[in-house]
Amino acid sequence: MFGDEFIQRALFGAPIILFSLTVHEYFHAWTAYRFGDTTARDRGRLTLNPLAHLDLVGTLVMVLSQFRFGWAKPVPVNPYNLRNRRFAHFWVSAAGPLSNVGLALIAGFLYRVIQGLALGTWPVMHFLTIMVSINITLAVFNLIPLFPLDGSHIFKYLLPEELEPKLAQFDRIAPFILILLMVTGVLWVFLWPPVVAVIRLILGG
Repeated sequence: MFGDEFIQRALFGAPIILFSLTVHEYFHAWTAYRFGDTTARDRGRLTLNPLAHLDLVGTLVMVLSQFRFGWAKPVPVNPYNLRNRRFAHFWVSAAGPLSNVGLALIAGFLYRVIQGLALGTWPVMHFLTIMVSINITLAVFNLIPLFPLDGSHIFKYLLPEELEPKLAQFDRIAPFILILLMVTGVLWVFLWPPVVAVIRLILGG
């Protein structure tokens, strides 16, 4: 487990995934704050300090997956503090995945510019490739409409309000469905094709 490949992934993957997760959670907190909810700020989560967002199990999974995947602590949001609750909650939920798409686009832009100028060294190009890959994976994964992922909240607020009680009942079993799909590998069968397609699009093939 701790061979050369693991060390290489740690050197490149660990800082990227920590930074990407931190930005993801920060923008959840920032968007909630902009819509009037100070809960995340009051609990010290409106920060780019990764230590404020680390989750013990998510960090362990990050190491065991050789820095391909992981998660941070969910940002606390009180929807009753939000102005225009349904509209605001939609954007609070979408802010995390959108921040990862933004990071991927920035890294992809730098990749293309450096490649076009023939200035890139392997470590730089490899770093930017992993930055794109991790952030697109995080964005697509979090858009899956299963609780507790962001996609479940986005999906909820796209539907009529009267369906919320039924969706709340489904949310009780959604985490178990998500775990089952991940453990059996079924999730990745459907997840990887769009992830790879978007990565190739951003990096120019």
